[in-house]
Amino acid sequence: MQLRMIFGSLLLLGSTTALAGEADVVAVDVTKQSERRYEFSVTLRHADEGWDHYADAWQVLAPDGTVLGTRTLYHPHVNEQPFTRSLSGVAVPAGLNEVIVRAHDKVHAYGGREQRVKLP
Repeated sequence: MQLRMIFGSLLLLGSTTALAGEADVVAVDVTKQSERRYEFSVTLRHADEGWDHYADAWQVLAPDGTVLGTRTLYHPHVNEQPFTRSLSGVAVPAGLNEVIVRAHDKVHAYGGREQRVKLP
């Protein structure tokens, strides 16, 4: 009985860590700067826990997965959730009318909620 309780507690502890989980893109604002160049203001939510587990980047992707731009985040945002950061000058090839924005964290890499965004 005690062994089952300990094992169950360990499973619960492991799942709690997983729930702190992946970084999610919760909002994207796109501004056209010039012909085929855009600024992206991206809002992320992640249960940052400190330097070992925080949302450390987001990317703008073409629908085929080509990386068009990356915004690196250099520190945790433990007490600032959700938070927004921008990246300007992202070149988008002619013919693309939408992009995908995804977030990255130091533990889970990519995998949280992405946003598909139509370009203005």
